[in-house]
Amino acid sequence: MNEKLADKLADLVPLGPKEYKAFCEIDRKYFVPAGFEKKAYEITPLPLADDSTISSPLTIAKMTYYLDLEGVDSILEIGCGSGYQAAVLSKIVRRVFTIDRICELVKTAKERFNKLGLYNINAKCDDGRYGWREFAPYDRILLSAYIDNLEKELLKQVKEDGFILAPVKNGNRQIITRFYKNGKKEELEACEFVPLKKGVLRD
Repeated sequence: MNEKLADKLADLVPLGPKEYKAFCEIDRKYFVPAGFEKKAYEITPLPLADDSTISSPLTIAKMTYYLDLEGVDSILEIGCGSGYQAAVLSKIVRRVFTIDRICELVKTAKERFNKLGLYNINAKCDDGRYGWREFAPYDRILLSAYIDNLEKELLKQVKEDGFILAPVKNGNRQIITRFYKNGKKEELEACEFVPLKKGVLRD
């Protein structure tokens, strides 16, 4: 079933061989909430804690494609959620760092990573708006929740030749956007994400 999902995604998004293989290897059924297993292979988002969601596999595939991962070594993801996006990325790049403000989600994601032997993922519970300075700079920073404005602190944590990929609210729409160190912005396509919230939600 999971390979059928990967095939479906590859028909809709121009995934490279490494990206396609990652979607084949990471079975989405391990990341969906209990009771939603039958929907694991559907191209639809599913609910998580505190209005968070596990994004549609199509959204994950698009963000993975837009990250342009050729030659990339390290990625910081802000908005770990179920851990599915980080898991896919862990099959493509050497080091993945992921943050979520909801500690319950981070705990569950870590358990999934360990169960699947994904030992190149580092996860923590924190306010992701300010990144993860300890391991910066990163080749890419991915925001898996939409923002109104980009925090300058995040730009400091991306390499000179890297970029930040983030959904940005623009009027009534959200646009997947690349932000570069030199101030350049590149708008890619419309999207729909939950908002990036401030603070930390403890257990």
